[in-house]
Amino acid sequence: MSQNILRVTSLNLNGIRSAAKKGVFEWLIRHDPDVLCVQELKAQQADMTAAFLKTALHNGVFHYAEKKGYSGVGLYAKPEPTTLQIGFGSTEFDAEGRYVRADFDSPKQKLSIISLYLPSGSSSEERQQAKFRFLDEFLPHMQTLWQEHKDHGREFILCGDWNIAHKEIDLKNWRSNQKNSGFLPEERAWITHVFDELGWVDVYRTLHPETTGEAYTWWSNRGQAYANNVGWRIDYQIATPGIAAKAKSASVYKDSRFSDHAPLTVEYDCKL
Repeated sequence: MSQNILRVTSLNLNGIRSAAKKGVFEWLIRHDPDVLCVQELKAQQADMTAAFLKTALHNGVFHYAEKKGYSGVGLYAKPEPTTLQIGFGSTEFDAEGRYVRADFDSPKQKLSIISLYLPSGSSSEERQQAKFRFLDEFLPHMQTLWQEHKDHGREFILCGDWNIAHKEIDLKNWRSNQKNSGFLPEERAWITHVFDELGWVDVYRTLHPETTGEAYTWWSNRGQAYANNVGWRIDYQIATPGIAAKAKSASVYKDSRFSDHAPLTVEYDCKL
């Protein structure tokens, strides 16, 4: 890989112990990203083995949920971050382990990469309402990040499982899912606002504006959803315009399965 290419991958593990048994760490060495953002650890610090905390190429940093076997995010990076931030300052949602920010600063650039896991509302109406509360809290945080971008020239890449399919081309059965969590009008309007009003960029869609089935990153474990590619695109890399413009390729890896999600990789024409 060229030294001038920054490879960033995002993957919802659906349990780090489960994904490890399916070969995710062996794949990670072969895949060789500069930064890997992971979501849904379903583990706490006591569950993390040495192999989970650090690979041969990467050091990891994690935000664990207080609830056992639930949520949690992490970020593996080759270079040492200059600054780390765990959580985004939410009384309710920082307890669920949903946010890690790593700053990679040099004389030439200020770049932050964030591993993010938005709540799912599919399990109950209670969790859907929690998801709406998260969206209400997180939008001002994205505005704050955008202001930091404008004032200080900092570029951001927010990687993760956003649990929202934005448009009809982002899921197979969009007609029958219009009243289901992940494709509700309010959720779709929220992410439209992020792109169209705040100015953030959907990196994958910039490179692949019309792609449907190849863009899916999640499949239900029910029935034959994966075999029939009845999927959803709910994993994104959402970036500020400067770094987004440097994206040269974006792809979803499907040769091996480590969870119910597939890894999303974007290569940027820059280096840390």
